[in-house]
Amino acid sequence: MVDSSINWILIKEYKDILFTFCKGISKIEINRPKCHNAFRSETVNEMIDAIDICYKRMDIDVLIITGSGNKSFCSGGDQKTRDKGGYLGKDGIPRLNILDFYKKIRELPKPVIAMVNGFSIGGGHVLHVVCDLTIASDNAIFSQIGPKVGSFDGGFGSSYLARHIGQKRAREMWFLCKKYTANEALNMGLINKVVPLKDLENVTIKWCKIIQKRSPMALRMIKRCLNAELDGQHGIMQLAGDATLMFYLMDESIEGKKAFLEKRNPNFKKFPKFL
Repeated sequence: MVDSSINWILIKEYKDILFTFCKGISKIEINRPKCHNAFRSETVNEMIDAIDICYKRMDIDVLIITGSGNKSFCSGGDQKTRDKGGYLGKDGIPRLNILDFYKKIRELPKPVIAMVNGFSIGGGHVLHVVCDLTIASDNAIFSQIGPKVGSFDGGFGSSYLARHIGQKRAREMWFLCKKYTANEALNMGLINKVVPLKDLENVTIKWCKIIQKRSPMALRMIKRCLNAELDGQHGIMQLAGDATLMFYLMDESIEGKKAFLEKRNPNFKKFPKFL
């Protein structure tokens, strides 16, 4: 049963995705069910545009990423559009722009929840891995298939995956390309929760509402801290940027700015030191 209090409102119209909003929660839904919600270059461009809107809108607290229907979350890149060098856009240029979307998920200073409703395969599997949390329906299937189709993900799809489930399991997923049930994924630490398909959106919304009660700055900082190690200098830069933001909100920083504008020496002595 769908939560009757949730009335999704369209934020912006796209061709390949549905981008909606309700009560501080936003949802990006890949809307290509005829090809198991596989993404093409245009799909990814639309998702990048949508997540940029999520970044800028102050009334969005949490983002859900999911797929249309009840069979597939995302089956990865649409192999019909794959060419040498990447996936062909309408302009005829091959791209691997899904990597840019993965980075956008990491960079968004708000929690991102993958709501996995069915198959999470290949690049679609990496998509849920890079999200902050994953809630899956009991019919969900997880698999990496890159080596079966002449592909691989040497970034988050391998290194971050190994942080979730360990090196041996990650190698098993990539080398054997096995399929794993939702309960198997839960037991290996790949996802956070398994629920009946009919309850998937309700439970995800409940988690979103809990998150909305938490300190936005604390959530932002803990996401940055958890990302910083794996994201190298880029992750450290983002963490440092948010630390600067927090300092700018403090009276000690404001005193420095005021003193400069008032052409006087700042009085930093009035601020306490902490051990």
